[in-house]
Amino acid sequence: MGDAQALRFRDLSSESPTPARLGRIVSIHSFRGGTGKSNSTANLAVLLARQGLRVGVIDTDIQSPGIHVLFQCDPTSFRHALNDYLWGRCEIQDAAVDVTGVARPDGIEESDFAGRLFLVPSSLDAGDIARVLRDGYDAGLLGKGFRDLVHTLELDYLLIDTHPGVNEETLLSIAISDLFLLLLRPDAQDFQGTSVTLELARRLGVEEIKVILNKVPPGIDADGLKARVESAYEVPVIGILPLSHDVARLASAGVFVTRFPDHPWTIELEGAARELLAMGTLRAGASPPPPQPRMGQS
Repeated sequence: MGDAQALRFRDLSSESPTPARLGRIVSIHSFRGGTGKSNSTANLAVLLARQGLRVGVIDTDIQSPGIHVLFQCDPTSFRHALNDYLWGRCEIQDAAVDVTGVARPDGIEESDFAGRLFLVPSSLDAGDIARVLRDGYDAGLLGKGFRDLVHTLELDYLLIDTHPGVNEETLLSIAISDLFLLLLRPDAQDFQGTSVTLELARRLGVEEIKVILNKVPPGIDADGLKARVESAYEVPVIGILPLSHDVARLASAGVFVTRFPDHPWTIELEGAARELLAMGTLRAGASPPPPQPRMGQS
């Protein structure tokens, strides 16, 4: 493998134990829309899959779905969506779409890529969205669906892209998660809303909570901002993503970390991915994923 290809396949586990098949559920949430939650979720999923892991992403933003765009999926091609599972039309795994090709670096053959990446989309059909808004659904099925998806697809990580704000499915996702990952901008409204969200998470008994700061403008004291957030919320900040014109220009037309592997935004998100990789130890009886090429190896 040449240097250019190796840079697209960076080993993120060198500072932590070998990534393990843990079936970890991670809810990724923001109090308000526009924080870059779905974009960060998709990019984190790709970074984890590139470590040889089996990763699932589920779009529970049923009222305004969209993460499928980042994975370059045509919604008309979906045989099933999360909505179908919630309405009893299929099993949750039947709605999973294999999007591994988005994660596989250029020049890497499919047979040489150990990771797998799956997406469970929500329906973009106007009638389905209207039905959700009008009739709702049994939110309790979501928790069962999360567990079934982890089990049937043998996932190492399931990333839940939640609906912004606080609603029933968000609370359920938080309660069932191994990790609650909050995204916020350095904005007074975000700070206040995050306080409410964190209080709810703690009342639900979530033990592991982490924060990523996104769209941080240049000129802001990043260390001071991190210290302020950690002091105010008593949770660790695992990433400070800069406000990037390059991210804005891509406009969700792909996964940023695959297009710009050496960009400061990518490198900072890799640090957050390392935190997810270090979430636990190898589950008894499971085999570690095959080692992936390190930067500079051929």
